[in-house]
Amino acid sequence: INSTPKFHPRQKGLRWHIDLQPWAGPAQSLDEEAVRFLRYIGTTQIACDHISTDSMATDSSPAKKPWSVCLDDRFGLAHQIRNKQCRLYSLGLGNEDTHFEVSMANNGCEVHRFDPSVKSAHILESQHLWYHRLSIDWRDPHPAVAAQKPHSNTRKLGTILNEFGHHKIDVLKADLESAEWKVLENLILEDVLEQIGQLIFEIHLHWPGFEVSGSDSSVVRFWYSLLKELELKDFRLFHSYKDLTKPQLFLKRDIFNASSCYTLSWVNTRWK
Repeated sequence: INSTPKFHPRQKGLRWHIDLQPWAGPAQSLDEEAVRFLRYIGTTQIACDHISTDSMATDSSPAKKPWSVCLDDRFGLAHQIRNKQCRLYSLGLGNEDTHFEVSMANNGCEVHRFDPSVKSAHILESQHLWYHRLSIDWRDPHPAVAAQKPHSNTRKLGTILNEFGHHKIDVLKADLESAEWKVLENLILEDVLEQIGQLIFEIHLHWPGFEVSGSDSSVVRFWYSLLKELELKDFRLFHSYKDLTKPQLFLKRDIFNASSCYTLSWVNTRWK
């Protein structure tokens, strides 16, 4: 009897690449891919009745990005906030605008801000706001590099969660200036998504993004396939914001009436 165990490539931790969606059309053209992708990011998949943005900021302040969370009772975030058990991770690269983080902290959330540009790690006691001089990447430092620089400030999100002993993040906000595609891919491949309740990602479309290569049409197909993976993990898009203050560039061209920057919010409908 052959007792060798069958190999199941879908087991946890064994995925090396995401599943690419079929091409949008027979021509495998940029036009077909872009139309499908832009329609997808512009169409919400679930209605959220209580969307909270950080528009609590005074009107005199400059226009704020709509970092939107869903506070419908069925998704648990409002409950976590009421019980002071909410945890927000904010991934940024030198962005000064922390209105959203401060307002979530003031609501009783434990907020961790990861930004390699902060001068030093510190805590704003009054605000439950932790600043970490760390950048979230799609890979951990190479062991040889890590040995030379034991305090390297780059980590994968899953590694940070393990290091901090955090098993769940209620809200993950990311503004990574084009590193978001590879970071999102890493969260999918390593099954970190099931530890996250809501995702708010700023996505950038003016170029393929860090370490994303291929023809323009295959880049857009890759972007689309990443977002479809979120859907397969029961994440649903509840808010989409097209930033008209940014150049209207799509892969370096002024086409499709697209902004180069969108802010998308998803809720994990399986979140307990």
